[in-house]
Amino acid sequence: MDLSTTSWLYMYMPIAGMNIFWPGLVLLGFAVGVVGGFFGMAGAWMVTPGLNILGFPMAFAIGTDIAHIAGKSMISTMRHSKFGNVDYKLGIVMLVGTMIGIECGAQIIMYLERIGKVGSVVRWAYVLLLAFIAWTVFYDYYKAHSKKKSGVVDSERGSEGITWYKTLQKINIPPVMHFKHAGLVCSIWLPIFVSFLTGVLAGFLGIGGGMLRMPALIYLVGCPTHIAVGTDLFEVMISGLYGAFTYSLKGRIELVAVFVMLTGAAIGAQIGTVATKYSQGYGIRVVFGIAVLCVMISIILKQFAFSAASAVVILGTITIICLYIMRVMIQGAAKELREKKASDRAGA
Repeated sequence: MDLSTTSWLYMYMPIAGMNIFWPGLVLLGFAVGVVGGFFGMAGAWMVTPGLNILGFPMAFAIGTDIAHIAGKSMISTMRHSKFGNVDYKLGIVMLVGTMIGIECGAQIIMYLERIGKVGSVVRWAYVLLLAFIAWTVFYDYYKAHSKKKSGVVDSERGSEGITWYKTLQKINIPPVMHFKHAGLVCSIWLPIFVSFLTGVLAGFLGIGGGMLRMPALIYLVGCPTHIAVGTDLFEVMISGLYGAFTYSLKGRIELVAVFVMLTGAAIGAQIGTVATKYSQGYGIRVVFGIAVLCVMISIILKQFAFSAASAVVILGTITIICLYIMRVMIQGAAKELREKKASDRAGA
């Protein structure tokens, strides 16, 4: 193929000093909007490896991803706030641990870059983390499904799988706070500790911490799924701004790529956030688990130099998940409209 005929598909990145396939950036941005709005994780868990697969060095992929997170999360947070899915008090408390954790993670990345190990170490760290998250999600679903079949009901939430939060909430180290919107009472140190760990991940993996924070809010802190989604996005928005600041000082953010991805994210975030309204808690979690497994496979392929196959897997996964979420939104909105019309006719 004559490369000159496809040159318009590539955009020069002045800070990173390379040409990048810009339609891939737009797709990543749109997917981050859709997936992030639906899962509450900014979608960055697939963007850092996605940017690396498209050609960005790992440190640039992480820094650019974090900057993109901040802008995209603002859009999703505003939408979730309108639906009442954000516990601002809990989100602000968690910022304490997040800020410290992000800086720790960023310093680790700078050290690994100096010794030339950043790409390999970060990819394998991703694989281990994704494997753990996928196991947690599917094990939780299996336990909840088994309890439901047996008629076991844990609480007003129905049959639950993993209930670690019940034990952790009993650790009453002062001060103890009541987070009214999330419907929980716990030691302030529990969300701070969780946010510190996810903050380290944010700085180290460029994922905004959300990939682990949303499940952590559910399984460790005890938030309902829809509150965990909205609160996580609020926290990701603030921590993403700080992460963008610290990586910009280190010269590892490609602003051109950020703006290209935000173009797609602005549209996608609206779709994903609305779709959350029409999906059940465990429906969100299972789709998330499947997506995590596919991203893990793509990273392993990249590590063993199967770059083309890796790109196909991650871009294909993003496309299928986006189509599924849009289907949920369309079907849910259509059902709501039918019910509203039926109600209006009955009232008349």
